[in-house]
Amino acid sequence: MPWKQTCILVVDKKGNEILGLCFDNHLTSMDEHRKHQVSLRGASAKEITRDALLEKVFQERELRNYARRATAAALFIQRVWRRYKVSEIVAMQHQEEWEILVNHFAGVRTATWISKIILRPFLFFIMCLSTRHQKVHTRHIDCMRTCFSILLESMNSVDLDSNFCSLAIGTPEERRIWTYQAQKLTFLGFFILSQFSKHNSGDQDIVYVTSLAMRLVVVLTDLKGWKCITDDNRSDADIAVKDLIKFMGSGKCGIYISIGRYVSTLNNSSLQRKSIILTDVNYAAKQYCVFLLTIPWLAQRLPAVLLPALKHKTVLSSCFQTLLILKKNILRDMDRSEIPLSSKGIPPVGWALANVICLATGTDNDSTDSGSFSQGLEYALYVHVVVTLTESLLDYLDNYGCIKKEKKDIAPSPDPTDTVLCDVDATAGFLKSSYIDLLRPVCQQWHLKILLAIANTDSTHSAETPLLNSPEYSWKLELSDVAFFYSNMLRIFSILNPTLGSLPVLNMLSFTPGFLVSLWAVLENSLFPGDSNISDDHFISKLSFSNKSVVQEKRQKQVEKDGVNKWVSVLQKFTGKSQAAGKYADQIDSHPGPSKVNEDSSDVWDIEHMRSGLQGISKDMFCLLHLFCATYSHLLLVLDDIEFYEKQVPFTLEQQRRIASLLNTLVYNGLSHGSSQQSRPLMDYTIRCLHLMYERDCRHQFCPPDLWLSPARKSRPPIAVAARSHGVLSTNPRGDDASFVPSMGSIITTTPHVFPFEERVEMFREFVKMDKASRKMAGEVSEPGSRSIEIVVRRGHIVEDGYQQLNYLGSKLKSSIHVSFVSECGLPEAGLDYGGLSKEFLTDISKEAFAPEYGLFSQTSTSERLLIPNISARYLENGMQMIEFLGRVVGKALYEGILLDYSFSHVFVQKLLGRYSFLDELSTLDPELYRNLMYVKHFDGDVKDLSLDFTVTEESLGKRHVIELKSGGKDISVSNENKMQYIHAIADYKLNHQILPFSNAFYRGLTDLISPSWLKLFNASEFNQLLSGGTYDIDVDDLKNNTRYTGGYSEGSRSIKLFWEVIRDFEPKERCMLLKFVTSCSRAPLLGFNHLQPTFTIHKVACDVPLWATIGGQDVERLPSASTCYNTLKLPTYKRPSTLRAKLLYAISSNAGFELS
Repeated sequence: MPWKQTCILVVDKKGNEILGLCFDNHLTSMDEHRKHQVSLRGASAKEITRDALLEKVFQERELRNYARRATAAALFIQRVWRRYKVSEIVAMQHQEEWEILVNHFAGVRTATWISKIILRPFLFFIMCLSTRHQKVHTRHIDCMRTCFSILLESMNSVDLDSNFCSLAIGTPEERRIWTYQAQKLTFLGFFILSQFSKHNSGDQDIVYVTSLAMRLVVVLTDLKGWKCITDDNRSDADIAVKDLIKFMGSGKCGIYISIGRYVSTLNNSSLQRKSIILTDVNYAAKQYCVFLLTIPWLAQRLPAVLLPALKHKTVLSSCFQTLLILKKNILRDMDRSEIPLSSKGIPPVGWALANVICLATGTDNDSTDSGSFSQGLEYALYVHVVVTLTESLLDYLDNYGCIKKEKKDIAPSPDPTDTVLCDVDATAGFLKSSYIDLLRPVCQQWHLKILLAIANTDSTHSAETPLLNSPEYSWKLELSDVAFFYSNMLRIFSILNPTLGSLPVLNMLSFTPGFLVSLWAVLENSLFPGDSNISDDHFISKLSFSNKSVVQEKRQKQVEKDGVNKWVSVLQKFTGKSQAAGKYADQIDSHPGPSKVNEDSSDVWDIEHMRSGLQGISKDMFCLLHLFCATYSHLLLVLDDIEFYEKQVPFTLEQQRRIASLLNTLVYNGLSHGSSQQSRPLMDYTIRCLHLMYERDCRHQFCPPDLWLSPARKSRPPIAVAARSHGVLSTNPRGDDASFVPSMGSIITTTPHVFPFEERVEMFREFVKMDKASRKMAGEVSEPGSRSIEIVVRRGHIVEDGYQQLNYLGSKLKSSIHVSFVSECGLPEAGLDYGGLSKEFLTDISKEAFAPEYGLFSQTSTSERLLIPNISARYLENGMQMIEFLGRVVGKALYEGILLDYSFSHVFVQKLLGRYSFLDELSTLDPELYRNLMYVKHFDGDVKDLSLDFTVTEESLGKRHVIELKSGGKDISVSNENKMQYIHAIADYKLNHQILPFSNAFYRGLTDLISPSWLKLFNASEFNQLLSGGTYDIDVDDLKNNTRYTGGYSEGSRSIKLFWEVIRDFEPKERCMLLKFVTSCSRAPLLGFNHLQPTFTIHKVACDVPLWATIGGQDVERLPSASTCYNTLKLPTYKRPSTLRAKLLYAISSNAGFELS
């Protein structure tokens, strides 16, 4: 049976406890109400419960305890107040006695006397009467000046007994007293500095006392100011100074708030540092980071005497460690800290970053470039701190940019915040320039070289003892850390540098020996583990291909179903159509398959780690790629072909191919899978680097074609789908689906080379087809049979007549034109133009206008003799207008698919494609000038001996014009220091400025008919191929397989067999003449004769010859003729191959059309 313990508490009437009993009793069957009650002596009829009784006793006990504590507190307050009042009275007495003693003392002032008689009472009454009240009273200023003067005079004495600092190297008791008094003096000095802002700056007394206090602090912390130091006691003195500096860095001396208030005074701002309340006075490192490092221009505005203390290794190391360990809390507190209004364009974390760099590199107001880090700096901590601060700053800048973008998108409102933002933006340029100037040490090569040397050392040796017993806080410097450092710096400079962007950093990175090679070594080991199958032999075997066979090779491989469905669904989403999948499947199945690509070789160039785009890249890899692409793309601008191909610096051609494959795969998959705003810097630099590599390969091949095609070989969309999607994106660049719209359009416009050339030509024709369809829907196309544009052209004045009748049309030139020729005899030529004569007109007008004798265009000095605008054309009558008209002629030829027999210079086409030309492209324009510039670049002697200046001379119409490459260029001699500027200035003028007016005029005419986005599908060489065809010969078999026979001819006819035999024996030039005779164009269609419209036709012309004449050796005398409007050759029934050959050659050489009929 259970037992229960019962307690009885007996109290008197006052509630005092008298007796407490506790016993066990047996549970009875009493009811619930009764068993919770107890009997009390003298109680009322209503008994109190046990719980209520215990609660009442507890409350009374607490009340008694509170009364006792209150009494004790009252007594303590009384004692403190009495002590405070007594200490003030005693302090004032000591001050009076001290003043009398100092003013009347005439004896020798020894160090001991100064410490006991002068310093001890002085510190007592100053601490009681001034620092306790946080105010420097006027009556104490004289005492401070007197005491500080005595101390400085003593410390300047060479007498060991008279020098106050000699106590620091004396007996242990003297050392203890000196340390205590030196700390108090340091505290007092910074206290006076903090009170400087509260006094009138014109008060010479407070200015003088403040300067004395700072001089005293400097002498106490600098052994060079101690006159009593010898080699024997130097170590003891050094220990004393280090202890004092450690005290200063701990925060107990008030250095942080004092300097903050002082700098705020110098900045003439309304910043109030009174609000800074430090709850943890012992956590000085956090105070240093939050309250000092966030002061704008800290190192530049502080007196030079204070900087050694702020950047001492013991101070910086402690603060760096604390910042890394408590970075979340410190960064949060930094964001909450206030900065002057004039500096609010840069957040507090930005000023912390600038001050850290200035303190770590020794950069202050007296030194623009120290060339070294501060003594004793821990480099790993420094790099990690800068990375932490830059990441926080970039987050702020990204968010700030998003806010500004949102404000621009929103309609203007009278919100006063907008006015503030406008005022801030007005001065943002100057503020950013001043801020970027603080970061200039990171743009110096010595900065990077030291970090690289330390990183190499740390990578070969294990890290030292960790700062904390946790791997999270064990820091060592690695190359990836340096990469993070400069990657973030690149982004900051590009955002905040209003004039040069990231150029200062890129210049330094690009020309630091070994840096790029080190970056690529890390990337290569990660992305190409082991020995890759890519070899020079593999490349050579892939380069030994026939361009002819590649052009003629037909598409055999079908597009994978998943990839097709993906692109089709995207197209539906853009166009808003919801057609059945079966309809699209039919279109896809009917579309010719893509070109055959060697899958095994393509796999070699498709980097596995990059197949997921940016989504599969780690943060370290992201940073390394960003820095490498930014640096190498900058270096490629100045890397000439001799260095790239012959010397193979900085990379071998094998490494260049790996780099190209990496960039190609990353860009394609990055665009395919989409990318976030944070990854945009990497994508921008990667695309830029990829374009530079691809354009160099187009100019001088070093990569196999499979490399550029490999990423998209399995997922390319069909031509029609890609073209229509691109058309929709061009008209709606800001679609609703922002995550996928850029990727779809950018694949076609950014990396068109992943599509084989033949597919891009088909895509171009699809664009034209879509444009014609849209014009037809808009009613711009005339009904069939009507002649909207009719012109009459004289054979001897084809350019002038064409210019006068067609130049004013502009984009209306897209409509069909009807040409009637007038022969040189003045007679109208017979025949109807169903398109053939207009093709002949375009061909002939381009032949005459582009001839060098006409004066509008000249030929390059290279072996290809490519066309380039003649700089003298501007002096011709209507010269620029004629060039613009020729742009429309070329545009019309491209629009109608008519091939012209001319090719333009690579540099000129680059301008038409909207691309900038660089030094090495000068070799395609003026090889002699390029060789001369390379001679200057690699000249070993003094370039001044060559007597060059920053000018270039032009000749036009017999006159010489001297043009300065820079302001005052004729007075600037070229030297070894500025020869690179001269070389690139010459190249820039020749490639970009001299040709610019002509290319702009030609571009205006060309884009009247051809959209610029269509042209960007091709590089310069491919543009020429699109314009003029593939080769200067025709494929006879291809022509034979795509020829139609009419009038009674068939493939087995005797005359037809003789025709093909004769054609095969023709020279290539003769075959081209035949093609021009029939079609008015000497070049074959790019995609083969199956794309020739109308089909090439041979029509039978019956010519009966008497049997006796045939036996006698006679043959048909009639000449062949042609109907260019139908691409038809009218061939008589020749019996002998010699006759057919002779008649055909005569006909195609006569330069006439229907007249021979």
